[in-house]
Amino acid sequence: MLSRHAKIIRLIEIVGEVSGRKKLQKMVYIGKHLEMDFDERFEFHMYGPYSEELTLRVDELCNMGLIDEQVESKGAIHMYRYSLNETGRDFLRFHEVDFGLGERAIVRMNEENSRFLELVSTILYFNHLPYEEMKGKIFTFKSKQRYTEEEIRKGQAFIAELRSLMQGGGTKPM
Repeated sequence: MLSRHAKIIRLIEIVGEVSGRKKLQKMVYIGKHLEMDFDERFEFHMYGPYSEELTLRVDELCNMGLIDEQVESKGAIHMYRYSLNETGRDFLRFHEVDFGLGERAIVRMNEENSRFLELVSTILYFNHLPYEEMKGKIFTFKSKQRYTEEEIRKGQAFIAELRSLMQGGGTKPM
């Protein structure tokens, strides 16, 4: 059971800090689609794929004192930052988590903002559909985000870049 928690801790350790709950959700969802060993189940939600399991797991990690959660308030908006603490590092010594080449993809995902990762995760969610239908779903379900077709193409290129990283290739210019 705690091996599932260790995977989330390891993801945070790899990048040092994850800024935002939504960003963490999208990084795990994308990682899962890239065949990283994540167990959480996802459903489509207001901000794209969402896992209640992941939300609960992160809350448990904070409550157990294995990761730190900092909250910044900017008016009515609360921004969450997750980082690993010494207790979490000690915990990881007893739980082997190796994402292999996936670590490069995790680092690369963390370089992007949550809005872009929301688009990328939505592209992956509808990836089984023909391009025009997938694009229509994004424009319909994500109308408030006002994504453009150019952004969708950048999202698809980003997915290809992450897959290349997972296979040992280098980054591709975007």
